[in-house]
Amino acid sequence: MKSYKGTAMLLLAAFIWGMAFAAQEIAAEAVSAFTFNAVRSYFAIGFLGILLALRRKGGVARKTEKPTSKTRKRALLAGLFCGLALFASVNLQQTGIALYPSGAAASGRAGFLTTTYVVIVALLSFLEGKKIRPVTIAAAFVCLAGLYLLCVTNGFSGMYAGDILMLGCALCFSVQIMLVDHFSDIDSTLLSLLQFSTVAIFSTAGMLLLEKPRLADILTVWVPIAYAGIFSSGVAYTLQIAGQRTTEPAPASIAMSMESVFAALGGWVLLGETMSGREIIGCALVFLAVLMAQLPPLPQKISVQKDDVRLENQEKRK
Repeated sequence: MKSYKGTAMLLLAAFIWGMAFAAQEIAAEAVSAFTFNAVRSYFAIGFLGILLALRRKGGVARKTEKPTSKTRKRALLAGLFCGLALFASVNLQQTGIALYPSGAAASGRAGFLTTTYVVIVALLSFLEGKKIRPVTIAAAFVCLAGLYLLCVTNGFSGMYAGDILMLGCALCFSVQIMLVDHFSDIDSTLLSLLQFSTVAIFSTAGMLLLEKPRLADILTVWVPIAYAGIFSSGVAYTLQIAGQRTTEPAPASIAMSMESVFAALGGWVLLGETMSGREIIGCALVFLAVLMAQLPPLPQKISVQKDDVRLENQEKRK
């Protein structure tokens, strides 16, 4: 039951993230990346702070031993490391969305390119001492084929700068997901709050140093920023952290990869964006690669049974 509940959480998170691409595209017309992510993070911090206070007041928070200086330090380090990876990914993503030209179906492209983090996570599994399976290598080649059809329409020189930034975003998301898994012992709401506090601090610094934010511009797109802050950042990332704890890695990654499909649907329904046949095939191959990368290994019992049958046949021949 816990596994199904976790999968449902991750699917809901994927839907929220997918719809957020349209919100990000709308906001990109008025504010720059650091400004967007700074304000978005403050919305997230406010929501998560209230949520954490309510959970603790109601006694719903995870029951653990009394915090020590060591556990506090670990939580702060988790928030810093996860937050830095998230800071890099969300700002690369928002910058990439802003750089797409008109008619490029930015929401759908960004959604599918971002989702390549699933394949990257599978390839980076060797860092955790895991063996890379042949199906993962095959998934990487299928993903490359999909990326070629999606991004390389007029030669490599004709690639959108947004596509390149999205791939960088996917790499940073891969690191963030692996870090979240590493710090799975920390309360999910607290970890979300801490990582978005890190994003807020660094994005604010980037906003003040590199951009010229105007309150009037922010107010014109406060609704999509609020959606990205409260739902995409506050709700969805908390669902991701909580869902990952009760779901096996394969179904968890597949559920989260649905973000790409929801992003394309959101761009089509909300913004009227469409893709060419070549781009759709590329997206389909990327999605297939994501599914391949998360195929569970064959159960050990099956291989043992096969060995038993083989030995039994050999004995009969004798």
